[in-house]
Amino acid sequence: MSGSFVSFDGVRRFAVELLKRETVPESARPLYLVRNLFGKVHVSAPETVEADESCRDALGRLAKRLGEALGAHGHPSGDAVLFVEPALLDELGETVQEIDGLDGAYWVDLLMTGGDWWTVSPPKRPRGRSRRCTLFSVKGGVGRSTTAALLAWRLARAGERVLVVDLDLESPGLSSAVLDPRAQPDFGVADWFVEDLVGQGERVIERMTAEPSWSRDFDGEAHIAPAHGSEPGEYLAKLGRVYMGHAGKSWSRRLGDML
Repeated sequence: MSGSFVSFDGVRRFAVELLKRETVPESARPLYLVRNLFGKVHVSAPETVEADESCRDALGRLAKRLGEALGAHGHPSGDAVLFVEPALLDELGETVQEIDGLDGAYWVDLLMTGGDWWTVSPPKRPRGRSRRCTLFSVKGGVGRSTTAALLAWRLARAGERVLVVDLDLESPGLSSAVLDPRAQPDFGVADWFVEDLVGQGERVIERMTAEPSWSRDFDGEAHIAPAHGSEPGEYLAKLGRVYMGHAGKSWSRRLGDML
């Protein structure tokens, strides 16, 4: 088989490294490296840039080299630059990530779902804003809940104020690891998402957390927000609704609001 082989996992690194080596005039920005649903990368820029011959040529060279470097994940050079209305680029909103070290350059992944998780917490934490940590894995039983519990214990003991949120909504278990069953709060994360759909999120938000007994002896505080409350209720019916967007906001934006 001939031609270069770049796997999906190597595409972004190759594309960004190539962009950093290319000379693209400031007037050609903002520019976007867009990976479509098939995993192919093209260059997009506002249509206002197209009239500038030097910008058009620079972007064309960039696209040609991307196509050569990325192999099957590249576009033929003739189709690799898309000049679009600025309003359409604005609509990319939550799928856009800044490329470190390159002002006005962005990476965009067009996904069927899950393309905006990074918007839950901004990459650069504003001064005075709480730090957020995410524990995740691609399978269960690897120790996420245990790690979260131990991390909360250690931070609370050191005098920090900690909130642990169980987002393993399909297979929750964090609260049972750290809370006495009698101390479970009335509501949980799933309850907030379904109540928020009808404008009642504020009615449950203050009844979603509980404090483990061990944290009461520490200088700091630990609070747990479980996936469900003391009575799971119609949990499957809730689970079928928790990932919905609402009022023009994606699920991850709603999650950010809840946090």
